[in-house]
Amino acid sequence: MCRSSGSPPDHQSDHVSSDSVEPTVYISTSGGRTIPAHAQILASASPVLEGIIDNLSKYQRLEEAITIPGVPCDAVEVFVNFLYTNRCSEVEMEKFGIHLLALAHVYMVPRLKTQCSKALIRRLTVDNVVDVLQLARLCDAPDLYLKCMRLISNRFKPVEETEGWKFLQNNDPFLELEILKFIDESESRRKSTKKHLQAQTLYFQLSEAMDCLYHICTQGCTSVGPHGKEPIKNRAPCSKFTTCQGLQHSIQHFASCKKRVNGGCVRCKRMWQLFKLHSSICDQSPDTSCKVPLCRQFKMKGQQVNNKKEEARWELLVRKVEAAKAVSSVSLPKTKIEHQDYEQEEEPRSFREAMNCHVRGFYGYSAHLFFGCWVGDDDGV
Repeated sequence: MCRSSGSPPDHQSDHVSSDSVEPTVYISTSGGRTIPAHAQILASASPVLEGIIDNLSKYQRLEEAITIPGVPCDAVEVFVNFLYTNRCSEVEMEKFGIHLLALAHVYMVPRLKTQCSKALIRRLTVDNVVDVLQLARLCDAPDLYLKCMRLISNRFKPVEETEGWKFLQNNDPFLELEILKFIDESESRRKSTKKHLQAQTLYFQLSEAMDCLYHICTQGCTSVGPHGKEPIKNRAPCSKFTTCQGLQHSIQHFASCKKRVNGGCVRCKRMWQLFKLHSSICDQSPDTSCKVPLCRQFKMKGQQVNNKKEEARWELLVRKVEAAKAVSSVSLPKTKIEHQDYEQEEEPRSFREAMNCHVRGFYGYSAHLFFGCWVGDDDGV
């Protein structure tokens, strides 16, 4: 049983003027405690209490206590103190956070509701998350609700073993269904995001390949250079040497392959696709002489294909690679490719492996048909 309180909250002197020291209204708790307060302060802090006080004043019944049932007496006293001071200690929040959130929702005290939500988010655990979720749902606390859902989604197996989850299954199947639906949607979003990132990785790598192809055909690299110009001996690797080296091997193979004429070499088909992709994004007019092989021929031909679906897919690839190229030019500092010291780092995944595993390509070829025979292939030069 709660003890009876005969004086207003301790912090009232900060907010109550000298001519209204005496309490004008009383709050009664379910434990039998009576808390004296001031109607003007309560009304200014809570529109719900304002309505109750106006109703009591209208019928001249202010001597009747305002009943706040269903929560501990100490929680009600902390709540009233907050209406006076707009402050709540961490110890009080630790002990009565759940009760204060319910009171803040019922009596429409948004500042207290926000503080309670943040405090409960900091104290979320696997054991209490289901109970806090139910309260957040009842009290319309979206931030707290979302944090609870994410915790359940990320740690569903241990949550499933708690008493709170077992109680939820037996008493609130609708909330259980809502949680399972959220978990399913979260997993779908993760897969979609992963797929999108993998696709973006492909486009950025294709953009890098286009830069390297232009670099090789205009400036030259370690073993391959523009027509009529011998590669510089003992030249330091460029900043994208991993990609450049593979392209140089493919260009050498493309130039000497005898099967290429009859279209029987898969590796040459990949190189053909790279030349065609370059011509699609090359900004030089067909009248000018681009140093990349076949660029002018593809432009003059108009890059037409018989299958409209394949043409649309090719155009989509071109747009994606152009967008990746634009993003790279904005987000990354421009570096000099020639005569730049290069310290090759081990990449988490090779360029070729990324192409092979992630994204389906165009014209009936998977992405590995572009790059599958780069450095390390059995038929390498």
